[in-house]
Amino acid sequence: MKDLLLITPPFTQLNTPYPATAYIKGFLKTKNISSYQIDLGIEVILELFSKDGIRKVFAKDIDIKTISENAQRIFSLRDEYIKTIDQVILFLQNQNPTLARQICSMNFLPEASRFNQLDDMEFAFGNMGLQDKAKHLATLYLEDISDYIVENIDSDFGFSRYAERLGKSANSFDELYFKINSEETFIDHITLRVLKEKLDIVQPKLVCFSVPFPGNLYSSFRCAKFIKENYPHIKTAMGGGFPNTELREVNDKRVFEFFDFITLDDGELPLELVYERVFHSEQIEESQLKRTFLIENEKVTYKNNSTKHDYKQTQVGTPDYSDLKLDKYISVIEIANPMHSLWSDGRWNKLTMAHGCYWGKCTFCDISLDYIRIYEPVSAKILVDRMEELIATTGETGFHFVDEAAPPALMREVALEILKRNLVVTWWTNIRFEKSFTRDLCFLLKHSGCVAVSGGLEVASDRLLKLIDKGVSVDQVAKVTRNFTESGIMVHAYLMYGYPTQTVQETVDSLEMVRQLFEMGILQSGFWHQFAMTAHSPVGINPEEYGVIPVKQEILFANNDIDFIDKTGIDHSKFSFGLKKSLFNYMHGINFEMPLQSWFDFKIPRTTVHPDYIHDSLLEEDNFSLKPNSKVVFLEKNVIAEDFIKTKKGNSWELSQLTFHLKTNILKIELAREQAHWLIKILNENSIESAKKPSLQQLKDQFEESFEDFELFWFSKPIQQLKENGIILIL
Repeated sequence: MKDLLLITPPFTQLNTPYPATAYIKGFLKTKNISSYQIDLGIEVILELFSKDGIRKVFAKDIDIKTISENAQRIFSLRDEYIKTIDQVILFLQNQNPTLARQICSMNFLPEASRFNQLDDMEFAFGNMGLQDKAKHLATLYLEDISDYIVENIDSDFGFSRYAERLGKSANSFDELYFKINSEETFIDHITLRVLKEKLDIVQPKLVCFSVPFPGNLYSSFRCAKFIKENYPHIKTAMGGGFPNTELREVNDKRVFEFFDFITLDDGELPLELVYERVFHSEQIEESQLKRTFLIENEKVTYKNNSTKHDYKQTQVGTPDYSDLKLDKYISVIEIANPMHSLWSDGRWNKLTMAHGCYWGKCTFCDISLDYIRIYEPVSAKILVDRMEELIATTGETGFHFVDEAAPPALMREVALEILKRNLVVTWWTNIRFEKSFTRDLCFLLKHSGCVAVSGGLEVASDRLLKLIDKGVSVDQVAKVTRNFTESGIMVHAYLMYGYPTQTVQETVDSLEMVRQLFEMGILQSGFWHQFAMTAHSPVGINPEEYGVIPVKQEILFANNDIDFIDKTGIDHSKFSFGLKKSLFNYMHGINFEMPLQSWFDFKIPRTTVHPDYIHDSLLEEDNFSLKPNSKVVFLEKNVIAEDFIKTKKGNSWELSQLTFHLKTNILKIELAREQAHWLIKILNENSIESAKKPSLQQLKDQFEESFEDFELFWFSKPIQQLKENGIILIL
């Protein structure tokens, strides 16, 4: 028996749990509040994609003559799907790796329309390997089954969302309310059966639903309805990303037929106060709640009267993944692209380097809301402590830092702390493409285990980037992505089209910029999305300043995405297919030579971007000057010195040859003997394990105690070789 049951409703990710309940459970642990968490999504998926579940899918009555040709083929091959499904799921759970050879034989899995996209398999998986190729084929196999389910069983089904359309900009609760009170769907039956099993085992008094996205909303209401009808003594609460952004103005009493409480923004303190109210009502009045909606005097009421302050990030504890079936998650590869697969392949422990965004200016972003507005970093030491704790509790060494934009200075300190502790971890995060990401910083991040970054290029147009207040230029993005790529870190770019006042010419020119970034090999993955005006962004708050006219609607339920009229009159949606099709090709490394016009079935203007724009921008050298306060990091310890005398035309020099044994090669340099011995002494005194790193000025002062002209030494060919090989880094 537990006090609280924390639920992530269907569906989010197949490969790893959404972290919200783990964050909350970790906090509750610091308060000695007992809780149990479940990811209903993965449990429902495993029930559905099993031999028994697929049998039930194909047992549903259909009219074979009226369904699509693709569905007819899948139905005809139903015995093959039933036969293979359990083994495929085990393979995708990394419990049956030898099946990869059978899958890749191309005569093991039944194939329907999803397999028509296999044109570039050899190119892609020549780089990714047998196991990844098999994962991709198995993913297509599951997507074929999903297509059959959507067409014939449940049109709202999706692997990472369910009935998403009902949650998107639902200003009125009417349609969702009707759906909740309608007959249960095929997916609902599975969901509610699993939920009942958990409720009977855990026996909670309070059930808390974390609803991150519109695609989780319907299931959360359906589950809450089931609880109210069958377990009326249990209180229900909702929190998470969806209510934080969409339900800030909720005013429909019917919502509270299902939920007793809806909390906003950081959930730790609001949930603690709700817990106190449910379990110790005599000790807390209703007014002592934090950012919480409830029914009071027959009206929807918002309570935010608690005098308690929100908890600092240092006080919320380490995420706790216990109770979750970590070995049952499914690794899938939807697109044959190594960077893109990070979102769906492999288990990642989720952490946050900093609450909020250190930039906090982008005009399309919800910068007025706490999750962006309140910036609070966590110290590198605490972060790496949490990493070590999670490794011990989950057995996983992969980490995804889910920041809005991880601060470069903190990333540097985390990398140094990882190296100092000699940890072997793999990690990736979200960033801004800012000039702080120098070649040396990127090399340090790679050395600490960073394998990828994702960031918003948004609109590849300097005019629009200024309007967005992104704080970057296309040239700068190119140089930063080059620095990451050359360090061995993959880069994903979020791309946007249809920003207010964006012209057709700017859309075409943005596509050309993106084409060149991929062709130069400095961008490995990307995703186009159409601009959406949100209620809490600068554009949504002051639309007239950005040339758009909002379409006014009465808000009784959700309010985030706002319909608007762009004064330019351009229908940006018509670019969607062409932009995404071209990007799909570029991510596969093909068809860069095709004219941009070939991606569209309507006339577009020729690009005004020079065909070598990105290439030429990378040739421009940044102005370099010695910054005395720059920190100097020495990464390599494996060095052997051999003294010798070199003679030429009667002159002799006492030299030392220093041999550095790097991971993948051997580097040899020659220095004057005394300078070489000084360098070895510095390397030994300032190893990566040292807490303090010398500044360039301190290094210069130490050098000039014994020698002259530090600059001549520092820019000499041997020292340049050490810098180029990452032995000496300037941060």
